[in-house]
Amino acid sequence: MPKPWEYTLYVPNDPRAVRIGRRTLRDILTTHDLPSLIDPAELLASELLSNAIRHTEGPAALKIRQSGPSFRLGAWDTDPTPPATTPNPSTSGHGLRIVDAYADDWGWFKVNGSGGKYVWCEMGTKT
Repeated sequence: MPKPWEYTLYVPNDPRAVRIGRRTLRDILTTHDLPSLIDPAELLASELLSNAIRHTEGPAALKIRQSGPSFRLGAWDTDPTPPATTPNPSTSGHGLRIVDAYADDWGWFKVNGSGGKYVWCEMGTKT
């Protein structure tokens, strides 16, 4: 079994950061020989990071972790407000519905000290 690894990419509150996050994720998954995860992971990371940037005013971070058969993506932001699980017509967002449909599991928690939250999702590495 490969050794666990983890990366964190801190980004400013800038819509271009989502594209940078996807490219970074693609490079990481290619380097760790997980090409089958690239497309679904890019979709999930885009949704998580887009929400973190769109719904807050502060910086954000994309965390990428693999441990055993579990691959986890997460987005941190500075707002402790729980993520909305139903789409808001004014923002046209369906992000967490997409995450729920494609990920094996997902959730969120408040981050102590920063006043923010962390929204995560998991996928198996055996696809």
